[in-house]
Amino acid sequence: MSDVLPAGFIAMPCAGGAPRAVLVGLSGGLDSVALLRLLAMQAPIRKAGLRAIHVHHGLQAAAGDWAAHCREACDALGVALDVVRVEVARDAGKGLEAAARDARRSAFAKALRDNEALALAHHRDDQAETFLLRALRASGPDGLAAMRPWQRFAAGWLWRPLLDVPRAQLLAYVREYQLRWIEDPSNDDIAHDRNFLRHRILPLLRERWAATDAALARSAALAADAAMLLADGDDGVLAAARTLDPQVLSVAALEALPAARRARVLRRWIEALALPPLPARGIARIEGDLMAAATGTDASFEWHGAVVRRWRDLLHAGPRRQPLPRSWRVHWDGHRPLPLPTGGQLQLEGADAFDAPVQVHARQGGERIDLPGRTHSHALKHVLQDLGVPPWQRAQLPLLSDAAGTVMAAGDLVVSAQMDAWLRGHGARLAWQSSPHGGARITGDAGPPPPCLP
Repeated sequence: MSDVLPAGFIAMPCAGGAPRAVLVGLSGGLDSVALLRLLAMQAPIRKAGLRAIHVHHGLQAAAGDWAAHCREACDALGVALDVVRVEVARDAGKGLEAAARDARRSAFAKALRDNEALALAHHRDDQAETFLLRALRASGPDGLAAMRPWQRFAAGWLWRPLLDVPRAQLLAYVREYQLRWIEDPSNDDIAHDRNFLRHRILPLLRERWAATDAALARSAALAADAAMLLADGDDGVLAAARTLDPQVLSVAALEALPAARRARVLRRWIEALALPPLPARGIARIEGDLMAAATGTDASFEWHGAVVRRWRDLLHAGPRRQPLPRSWRVHWDGHRPLPLPTGGQLQLEGADAFDAPVQVHARQGGERIDLPGRTHSHALKHVLQDLGVPPWQRAQLPLLSDAAGTVMAAGDLVVSAQMDAWLRGHGARLAWQSSPHGGARITGDAGPPPPCLP
């Protein structure tokens, strides 16, 4: 075997242009070591910019040795390497594998530059495993499409150039060039579903059907074609059901849809918000509980740190956020953004600071506020209700009060007459960010591959 790209390698479409820069995700295992060398041998990619990233999870005793091995592999090829340490959230309720994947994805997203391609070494055997896992979880066409060769990711693209290459071909490649790689002992633990399929089920299937991996990968490709056709219709229906807030959908618009289309639109909505995939039981709960709930109730479904709620005639979706602690109270002069204990921040924009510090605190109940242009005070609860602010958002809302305890503002949603006059006079505004910005999103709709740079 030579350094000619292997059959099945999914190349960048570079006719008439130059390839984009590439960031290789390098674990140090056989697959990523092979991919690193294959890309390093391509002069156009070298010229455009090739670098690598190794994510140090700290989950194995030998994790430091793995990082050193990746450094040696990159030094031998003259490829720059970033080693990024991450903290894996062991108590996130997703399981260790999923938590490590999320931490790794976040590190990749932060490292990826504008229009750069993140190259990962998933191969045909991985695709076959993913297809089977999705089928066993009763996935529809979107799930059965498994992994895509091209997808939008963070500021650039995710590229899987080996998706049609058998692992046996990669093994032959690394042996021919005497490349060293790491064997992760966790890959042998059949307590994990993927490893059970890899070590127990797929070998049996291959004994009977030699083309098992190719057939499963082909089925994934056919499912991807079907999913792409369905997605066009989903996007149009989703757009019609949206409100001005992308996290909110009209219940009436959803009720007008056939159940099958409604399920697809709900999943598409959740995906667009970069929330964890909506499970089948979530669809059933939304159909059976939330859609049927009375308009005055606060019905909800929670999963993996995300939540969908019904309030009035709307569905709201987003990360699960805790209310501000009732005992929380700080003084703030407005000079710097104020971090909130539940995430997010409060910021004074357009002015250096307030004339005198204000108190920022959680709602206690019973507050009143003097609104601009009004002759008497109003119950803050009623003002927020009239604005359509749902109950859970009211509980997250930071209030600003003066030294005497008079409410000056509720986040950036409501300001008193006094605060309004001060802000206008100083050309300033309050900005409340209720939560940190979400993580990177890999879109489910791969679409056509990205064009090369001109």
